[in-house]
Amino acid sequence: MEPDSHDAYPPSEIAHRVERAGVAKAHTDTITLSALAILAGAFISLGALFFTVTITGATPGFGLARLAGGLAFCLGLVLVVVAGAELFTGNNLIAMAWASRLVGTREVVRNWVLAYAGNVAGCLATVALVIGCNTAALGGGAVGETAIAIAKAKAELPAAEGFFRGVLCNALVCLAVWLTIGARSVTDKILAIVFPIAAFVTVGFEHSIANWFFLPYGLALAPPGTIPLAGVATNLAAVTAGNIVGGTVLVASVYWVAYLRGERVRGEATRR
Repeated sequence: MEPDSHDAYPPSEIAHRVERAGVAKAHTDTITLSALAILAGAFISLGALFFTVTITGATPGFGLARLAGGLAFCLGLVLVVVAGAELFTGNNLIAMAWASRLVGTREVVRNWVLAYAGNVAGCLATVALVIGCNTAALGGGAVGETAIAIAKAKAELPAAEGFFRGVLCNALVCLAVWLTIGARSVTDKILAIVFPIAAFVTVGFEHSIANWFFLPYGLALAPPGTIPLAGVATNLAAVTAGNIVGGTVLVASVYWVAYLRGERVRGEATRR
């Protein structure tokens, strides 16, 4: 019996689709990649701003307030996936194509560097626009106070905690991307994003690109000295490293071993 065309792709087929997408991403020209990376940074920043406004003054209780914020934050990845953009954390899945020797290390590093740089540029541009909008004044200035509190908490997070929160964050982000690649419709893609992304935000995991909005925005609003610059740098470095480990080791490597390793072994045997 033929599978229903409305069903999601099975995991083995998702693995092949991710692998092919990794090859395409690794070969994307610099201008296109940079432009789409800037968009991704802006999209994630809008999700982060939506989160900030949503949790400001929320009264249902800690968990429910965080859940509401997590649902709001989903906007960022929905825009990345459906509208089309290049997000550094999701692009960690290119590691599957690398493991299959379809792309080289240099190509992977190029993609990650350009995607990360573009994401940062998009985040900082969005911070400037949001400051120009004076969004911090919403709620009688409560939104600005929330933004400062978020940035301060992130800057004071110990490096080890930031790293491990980054690991778990990008495991969920890459799983969300994995699920969207298995989806066949826009509705399916949005639903695939909601649960993993809302979960990582609700639990308090750390996303390096989102932090390029949260931290600069808080710094721009806070009185000098309120948020330690050394803590900002530590957070961004630790969380970025954790995101890479979470995406490449916990998701890309595991699924490559499960579904693609055997094909590489058979291919090498055939060449002999």
